Amino acid sequence: MKDKKVILITGASSGMGKDGALRLLKEGHIVYGGARRLDKMKDIIDAGGHILELDVTNIDSIKKSIEKLIAEQGKIDVLWNNAGYSVTGAVEDVSYEDAKRQFEVNLFGLAEVTKAVLPFMRKQKSGKIINTSSVGGKIFSPLGAWYHATKHALEGWSDSLRIELKPFNIDVSIIEPGGIATEFGDVMYQPLLDRSKGGAYEEFSKKVAQSYKENYADPKRLSPASVISDVLVKIVNSNNPKTRYVAGYMSKTTIFLRWLLSDKLFEKMIMRFF
Repeated sequence: MKDKKVILITGASSGMGKDGALRLLKEGHIVYGGARRLDKMKDIIDAGGHILELDVTNIDSIKKSIEKLIAEQGKIDVLWNNAGYSVTGAVEDVSYEDAKRQFEVNLFGLAEVTKAVLPFMRKQKSGKIINTSSVGGKIFSPLGAWYHATKHALEGWSDSLRIELKPFNIDVSIIEPGGIATEFGDVMYQPLLDRSKGGAYEEFSKKVAQSYKENYADPKRLSPASVISDVLVKIVNSNNPKTRYVAGYMSKTTIFLRWLLSDKLFEKMIMRFF
C-alpha cells in the first residue's frame, strides 16, 4: 500500500469503533484501537492491529497511550475520536456527577486526546482529526438534554478547531451518525428508568424508554456499523475531506427536517416517535 497511515481510534472495543478499526486494517493501515476494555479488542490484534488501554477521562492514560504509539511508529496520521455514550433522563433526574461525566467523555476527554496528538501532527505538517458527533448534535429529543448538549458543543468545538489547524495542514471532519446498530441503546434503557423512579417524570420516561427499546430492536430502523466505516475510509483516503459526513438510518432526512421546520413544528414531529 502506497499511503499506509498510522491511525488511532478511541472507543474501539465495540460498535462503530471496532468495525472501523477492522475495516482500516483490511485497507492496509496501521491501526491502534484504544479503550478501557482490552479483552474486547482481541479481534483487532488477530487482524494485525495494536491495542491501547485508553481511558479518555484520565490524563495519564492518554499521555501513556500516545507516547507508546509514537515510540513504536514515530508518527500519527489520523485520530478518530469515537468514544462516547449517552446519559438519558430528565434534567432534574440526572445527577451532577452523571452530567459531568457525560461531558468528560463526550467532549473534555476527546479534547485532551486531540491535544496530545496535535504537537506531532503540527511537526509533520499533516494530519486528520475525525470527531464522532451525531444527528443529535443538530436536533433535540425528549430526555436527552445532557447528551445533546455534548454533541451540540462538539460541533462548535470542531468547527473552531478546524480553523485553528488549517495553517498546519491538519484537517478536521465530523461524522454525524443516525440510527446505528451498536451497544449504544443498551446503556440507555435501565438507567433512564432508574433515574425517573418515583419522580415527576416516571411515566413519561417509561414511554420514552419503551420507544428506544423498540427502535433499537427493529433492524429496519438501524443501519449496520459498516456504513460509518465506509465514511471513515473516505475521510482517511481523501486529500480534501469534507467538514461533515452524515450517514445511518434517517440521518440525512432528520437533519433536513430540522433545517426546514420551525422549533415547534420539529418538536411535534419528534414527539410522534415517543
